[in-house]
Amino acid sequence: MKRNYKFIISYDGTRYYGWERQPGKDMTIQGKLEAVLNKMTNAPESEPVNLNGSGRTDAGVHARAMTANAVLDTDMSEEEIQSYMNQYLPEDISVNEVRICSERFHARYNALGKTYRYTCWYGTAKPVFDRKYVTILDQKPDTEAMKKAATYLIGTHDFKSFCGNNKMKKSTVRCVDTINIEENGSYIRLYFHGNGFLQNMVRILTGTLLEVGFGNIRPEEVKDILEACDRQKAGPTAPPQGLALMKVDY
Repeated sequence: MKRNYKFIISYDGTRYYGWERQPGKDMTIQGKLEAVLNKMTNAPESEPVNLNGSGRTDAGVHARAMTANAVLDTDMSEEEIQSYMNQYLPEDISVNEVRICSERFHARYNALGKTYRYTCWYGTAKPVFDRKYVTILDQKPDTEAMKKAATYLIGTHDFKSFCGNNKMKKSTVRCVDTINIEENGSYIRLYFHGNGFLQNMVRILTGTLLEVGFGNIRPEEVKDILEACDRQKAGPTAPPQGLALMKVDY
């Protein structure tokens, strides 16, 4: 029987080219998941399983709770599907939940908001056990200046200056309703929540805010960068390993 299933998935993106399947590249999250689902359902090559993700994380980016959906033709229970997938998936991808959902549910189109976390680390020692999940900073940023700069980014704006795709033809207007910057020992974590994010947007926002923290950009200049709608005006794209998709809202 064909039914629509919703999946909650965690993955360590270190080894992968990102979420989206790509021709000639075996190491993608979507590709690994679909390969297991095709094997599980014995799907014909002419009608393979198509797994819809709530977004497309970049190469090297992680997810604590990516949401996805797929229509499967199977008599297996939700628990059996989860068990099968976790048995055959690589150790750095986990299916945490499987649920039958409405036929109309689509992980990307129905998403109302997303939370991303970017983690930085600064200290005299080295984060040996977190090294694949943090970006190590050469100097300690001024987080108060970063918080001030972040206030200019809150709200509905054209975030073209913070889009990594220069050929973007669709609207670059997005709503970012929360940016929280927290310090805990040597860790500095930036939390972003919004209704959607452009390609590389969180990493460019982070890179720009860090430039503020390092004193290279004044907090009030972020408003001018935003209004310029010019990628060249913003800061660098922060490395991928510090970024993780934390939650998707529906």
